[in-house]
Amino acid sequence: MSYKIPNGGTFEHAATYAAALPFSAITNATSAICTVVGATLVVGDIVLVTSGWTALNNKVVRVSAATATAITLEGVDTTSTTIYPAGSGVGSLKKILTWVQIPQITDVAFSGGDQNYQDVVFLEDAQGRQIPTDKAAASMVLTVADDPTLAYVPIVQAADAAQTVQAARLNLPGTDKLYYGAYTSFSLQPEVARGNILTRKVSLALQAAPTRYLS
Repeated sequence: MSYKIPNGGTFEHAATYAAALPFSAITNATSAICTVVGATLVVGDIVLVTSGWTALNNKVVRVSAATATAITLEGVDTTSTTIYPAGSGVGSLKKILTWVQIPQITDVAFSGGDQNYQDVVFLEDAQGRQIPTDKAAASMVLTVADDPTLAYVPIVQAADAAQTVQAARLNLPGTDKLYYGAYTSFSLQPEVARGNILTRKVSLALQAAPTRYLS
């Protein structure tokens, strides 16, 4: 049993990417392996995945093994052919080349991701029941001190304008990291309240379940 507080954690947004590397096949395995051509990825690289498998599409994952023709996605369990139908998961990997820190965060707010249910009741029932359906859309909002001179500002502004899925990560104290694939938006003007610092909001609409690596 253990616990930690988030003090000292940092948040980063992807700044630059390599060209997308297509994969022509992907295995159903406890750590999925992508078939590629001429790859230069190495162990430890972080990639943004696009895939015909909805559960894998837009996830940000780490490379655990790499050759010129095969890339292993660490912790990506695709053994279920119900969730990951064999032969239909092809897509691409886009390596994150550089990250930029979003500093001066005063608050991190998560919302959504809750399980949704369908109410079911039959004529003969004395009490209804619920069955799980999907999970609600999830998002996170970073409240940051307003400083338009910081390096991250043009990065998140460009991501907002592009309206494409971006990679982001939360670095918790120690080696614990959470990775997100999300649409990024950035408030156009600071929030103004007398006696308080000016703040802006970086909003991330999550497009896949986060990936967590403990080391």
